[in-house]
Amino acid sequence: MRSSDIARLLTLSAIWGASFLFMRIIVPVLGPLPTAFLRVTLGAVGMAVILLVLRVRWDFRGLLGRAMLLGVINSGIPFAMYCLAARVLPAGYSAILNATTPLMGVIVGTLFFRERLSGAKGLGVLLGLAGVAVLTRTGPVTMSAPVMMGALACLVATFCYGLAGYLTKRWITERGGLDAKLVAFGSQLGAAVVLLPFFGYVSATSGMPGPVTGGVWAALAALGFVCSAVAYMLFFRLIADLGPLRSLTVTFLIPPFGVLWGALFLNEAVTMAHFFGGCFIALAVWLVCKPPKTAPSARRATS
Repeated sequence: MRSSDIARLLTLSAIWGASFLFMRIIVPVLGPLPTAFLRVTLGAVGMAVILLVLRVRWDFRGLLGRAMLLGVINSGIPFAMYCLAARVLPAGYSAILNATTPLMGVIVGTLFFRERLSGAKGLGVLLGLAGVAVLTRTGPVTMSAPVMMGALACLVATFCYGLAGYLTKRWITERGGLDAKLVAFGSQLGAAVVLLPFFGYVSATSGMPGPVTGGVWAALAALGFVCSAVAYMLFFRLIADLGPLRSLTVTFLIPPFGVLWGALFLNEAVTMAHFFGGCFIALAVWLVCKPPKTAPSARRATS
């Protein structure tokens, strides 16, 4: 990789790692569902501005509805789950659990899309589950039913991410394809539309749990505009320059930043459970994401 690619990769990891910090700041004040709704709404607005600045042609080729539905799975449900988890889990926990996304992709592919489960991928899934167990059972947060439900919410989010990868291929790629920036905008728009009724109901019946300060509004703006709109642009640029496999390196780098931001700004405890649980999950992700070895006969045929 070029130094500029590494810099962008680290920047993207730092931004997405900070999203868990921002949710921990916002959710106690606004509540989980309002936070999720405002994040995707601001993300959609930010993406629209970026598309206008870049002069991207707004041609969805009849795929806007599918992109919006994809957004419910890829953004709406996961963001709501992470906001629910933010009520009880430290930012570092959620960031580490987020790294199980490729493992969930293996499970989804094997169960629903007839993907072959190799030995390396099977071992990766087992190691990933071991990492989750180490983190939740021996970490600094006392084991309880709410903590387990928070961890489960994070795993539901990563399951949705894994499912969205396959649905993107089926709903978008196999139907002629679409500019990734338009897919990102459509997905944020679809998530906002679906979360709007929940936002309205919660706002009308419960109000805001706590006082809204300038810091909360700043965190919300960063979560929506930076962690959604800007981050998507960085990610798509990395995919264009490095390819999808190398871009997945961001999966390894988000957890350290998530733990770091939580420790620096929220005084969250960092223990050996973070290290060992994170190492298990990182090794699991590597086993799942590493390219298969080329057979000797195939190498000779191409030489």
